[in-house]
Amino acid sequence: MDEAIKQIGQRLKGLREVLDIPAEEVAELCGITLDHYLKIEAGEADPSVYRLSRIAKRYGISLDVLLFGEEPRMSAYFLTRKGQGLSVERRKEYKYQSLASGFRGRKVDPFLTQVDPLPGDRKYSKNSHDGQEFNYIVEGRMEITIGDKVMELGEGDSIYFDAAQPHCMRALDGKPVRFLVVVI
Repeated sequence: MDEAIKQIGQRLKGLREVLDIPAEEVAELCGITLDHYLKIEAGEADPSVYRLSRIAKRYGISLDVLLFGEEPRMSAYFLTRKGQGLSVERRKEYKYQSLASGFRGRKVDPFLTQVDPLPGDRKYSKNSHDGQEFNYIVEGRMEITIGDKVMELGEGDSIYFDAAQPHCMRALDGKPVRFLVVVI
């Protein structure tokens, strides 16, 4: 497994141990089995950003602490230069670049995200999380599935939706799609 995923697992385990939280409680919060959650802690399974977001909100810590191991420092502004945001590759096909990782007390989590194409008509498994989500296509085309509704979005298109609805994205035309994701 990727080193970044192992480090996230170590941070999750450390948080749970420091706060004396049973692993069963965190697994239930994430909507997964205890076995799957323990694999995430061991760095053997991929933690979704959405699950990490739920954990961060529930236990009152910054998502950045789990993703990057850094506590945000800035409170007036935080500048992210092109290509300089903290990156995490959670899955081979999804890449996230945090655009506000150093801002303390954020009300939203903005990411520049890239989804690489899958072979054939394969789709990623759907996930859901608390809150709302905004996606703006920067480059390429993607198919987004929200519940049973399937839509295609191209450059300049955007969508705002209830993130509690099961959803997934898929790159089209055999090319990666890059889009701004704002998790609220």
